[in-house]
Amino acid sequence: MQAERPEEKADQQARPTCGDAGQLAYGRADSGAPVNVDEGPDAEHHARAEPSGMGRVVVLSGPSAVGKSTVVRCLRERVPNLHFSVSATTRAPRPGEVDGVDYHFVSPARFQQLIDEGALLEWAEIHGGLQRSGTPAAPVRAATGSGFPVLIEVDLAGARAIKKAMPEAVTVFLAPPSWADLEARLRGRGTETPEAMARRLETAREELAAQDDFDQVVVNSQLESACAELVSLLVGNAPGAA
Repeated sequence: MQAERPEEKADQQARPTCGDAGQLAYGRADSGAPVNVDEGPDAEHHARAEPSGMGRVVVLSGPSAVGKSTVVRCLRERVPNLHFSVSATTRAPRPGEVDGVDYHFVSPARFQQLIDEGALLEWAEIHGGLQRSGTPAAPVRAATGSGFPVLIEVDLAGARAIKKAMPEAVTVFLAPPSWADLEARLRGRGTETPEAMARRLETAREELAAQDDFDQVVVNSQLESACAELVSLLVGNAPGAA
């Protein structure tokens, strides 16, 4: 199945994850079918690491403006052998974006092939089907099989789809200290019309109500403490790590 996802998952800058959409449906992979998608720059970390056993998969999600991109940057600095999942997308690269670093840029035909092969852990259509985006399974499974921790950042529906495809994954909801704090962050961006802001706030309320669906809830009241909790989940020193 597929449905419209109005925004791609947040990249290393600060693009919102969830946008103004309502209900979303995702395709998912039931197996780790081979896929010719580059594993990206994290491969250099793999060469330096000394892993043992299976790597853990942490799936990070949460409402727009909760600070996911900042937390991801912190984790990539703190966990040197971390494999950060890079999405595949059918859209054209934007100025400054690098294939395999920001996204795996593929043709619509290639993306459909990945779906047909069961090679995506989750995927969705964006902007009324004008483009598609999804999480390649092969790089994730290769990293975990080599013992490296994996971080995947997706929206809530994507997190649910990945949990179905990989029950061993630990889903984490990044929550704000309070509703007032999140609302202030959203309004502070100052880039929305009143109507768009009302939709975004309603989406945020719905997302906050879904946090009990996740394995772990991490409150992003202070970056250091939130990052430390997630580091523990990734390296296996916290309750709830699979």
